Amino acid sequence: MPDIAPYGSWSSVVTTDLVTSSTVGLGGGCVDGDDIYWVESHASQGGRASLWRLAADGTRTELTPDHYVRSTVHEYGGGAWAVSGGVAVFVAFPSQVVYVIEPGSTPRAITTEGSFRYGGLTLDLGRRVLYAVREDHSESDIDCVNTLVRLELDRDNPSGGTVIASGADFYSSPAVAADGRLAWSEWDHPNMPWDATRLVVLDGNTAVTVAGGTDESAIYPAFTPDGRLLFCSDRTGFWNVHTYDGEWVTPLHHDAYDCCNPPWVFGGAPFSIIDDAHVAVSLWVDGLASVGIVADGRFEPRPISGTSVELGGSGPRSVARIGHADAPAELAVVDWETGTTTTIRRGSDVTLPYVSVGEQLTWDGPQGPVHAWWYPPTNPGYLAPEGELPPVIVRSHGGPTSFSSADLTLTDQFWTSRGVGILDVNYGGSTAYGRAYRNRLYDTWGLVDVQDCVDAVRVAVARGLVDPARVAIMGGSAGGYTTLQALVTSDVFTAGLSDYGISDLTTLATDTHKFEARYTDRLVAPWPEGRAVYEERSPINHLDRLSAPMLLQQGSEDRVVPPSQAREMAEAVRAKGLPVAYLEHPGEGHGFRKAETIVASLNAKLSFLGQVYGFEPAGDVPALAVENLSADVPRSGGEGR
Repeated sequence: MPDIAPYGSWSSVVTTDLVTSSTVGLGGGCVDGDDIYWVESHASQGGRASLWRLAADGTRTELTPDHYVRSTVHEYGGGAWAVSGGVAVFVAFPSQVVYVIEPGSTPRAITTEGSFRYGGLTLDLGRRVLYAVREDHSESDIDCVNTLVRLELDRDNPSGGTVIASGADFYSSPAVAADGRLAWSEWDHPNMPWDATRLVVLDGNTAVTVAGGTDESAIYPAFTPDGRLLFCSDRTGFWNVHTYDGEWVTPLHHDAYDCCNPPWVFGGAPFSIIDDAHVAVSLWVDGLASVGIVADGRFEPRPISGTSVELGGSGPRSVARIGHADAPAELAVVDWETGTTTTIRRGSDVTLPYVSVGEQLTWDGPQGPVHAWWYPPTNPGYLAPEGELPPVIVRSHGGPTSFSSADLTLTDQFWTSRGVGILDVNYGGSTAYGRAYRNRLYDTWGLVDVQDCVDAVRVAVARGLVDPARVAIMGGSAGGYTTLQALVTSDVFTAGLSDYGISDLTTLATDTHKFEARYTDRLVAPWPEGRAVYEERSPINHLDRLSAPMLLQQGSEDRVVPPSQAREMAEAVRAKGLPVAYLEHPGEGHGFRKAETIVASLNAKLSFLGQVYGFEPAGDVPALAVENLSADVPRSGGEGR
């Protein structure tokens, strides 16, 4: 029989050590001849990512055992490796030196350490060259210069490569055709790549803009074997695959669903070119992946199941990253002729005896439907006392132009298995629901996202899912801003958990890296003309409205959101006499990568909520020092306000 115990106090098999030691971060992969390549990362190694190869005979080889494969272009990186014809290239962290690995050889540097960073690597092996986005930090970090360059594989490239394109603020996703034509995306401030880009094709010395514009995101170019250019465009309102035949741009399919994610990081095309006439795509249908082959203008579904499916590569086989609602994510080889998948790597070898599966919540908001995932407390070994409703963490994802899928994560299960629900909100501005849904956040960041999180709670309370007296809100980065803003503009949240969150929008507009330096022009208002709007929507300026306990955590080396913001916020909450705890994790940047940091962060949150909401966490959870904690905080499990 199940034990009777309060929500939050249940004993769980999902420990902090399990979350970190058994989880492998899976990057993209590719098929190269008979071999398969991919990148994986381990929190137990400080988040180090490494390039691996699976040979046809089943031999697995780590190709970069002495290197950390990671780019820092745009700070977020991506596109840090590429493979063609058995030759691999990669960017090493932190040096940002580019290395090449010839078959049977060890890594050989083809650039030198200095002020250059590289990302978006694309090999043209026939011409023995490598194309890359280069970021020059020799004069300034904020005003660094971005260009598209060509590196010679057989030289040391002392000048950092030959510049192919310059003048735009940003470049991304170089793609090369068999005949040597080059395509890429470029854009200028104040746009982000999901707002407006130009898609350019370079043929010889002639560069032609073939797609894009003020209100079109044309991204992820790739060439078919017969030389046609494919790319994703949202000119129809949704990112669908389009083609350029040298004269006209036409859509390969008309579907009211996005076929890609926003290009926060560099990477290859999110579709698989099977042959000249067939392209495999993965559509986001109501927040879930639907995989199919586009042929003759029609999307024909294929039985490849997963809550998320990320495609890429060319040929009759490709590597897909597949997420599942009830099992860890995996990398699998898809044979498009047979429709079968073969797993090559799992994100975790752990089989949980029970999981909480995300349930979709949708309600009508002021601008149309709003979406969230509800993960109920799930542990067959326990029942809560009669009449008690569970505490809940409302999660506001980062970005804010990002998206929360229904993929299983051990972090979610860490909470739900202890009796704490997760309400994951894809507020207006999230991707995967089309351009109009993304554009809901234009000029309204700090308003629409907060209102959608508040409404999510009201929907959950109305359905009897959660205890209205024990509703915490949690987020990191932009999600941390939504968290802080929600705490000073609403009264439905009784605790806040902010990881490297933004408390001062004016500082964000003046003291961040180049990629996001003008991001807020669209989300908030043009800077500096809209200074008054920034000040009004900065949580740090409205602490008189704050009445909830807060836990703030921050990386000491964060270059995206400076640690000073979290320190100032913590001091202000402390001065107001509210319960507060602040943890600054040494050596961490924008996001926590080290196993010890992830463990400390989870334990701190669990201890904090236990103290605030009046439950005793099971197991050996270090007690977090919470200042100003008193009995005047929500402790009830049933009444609510």
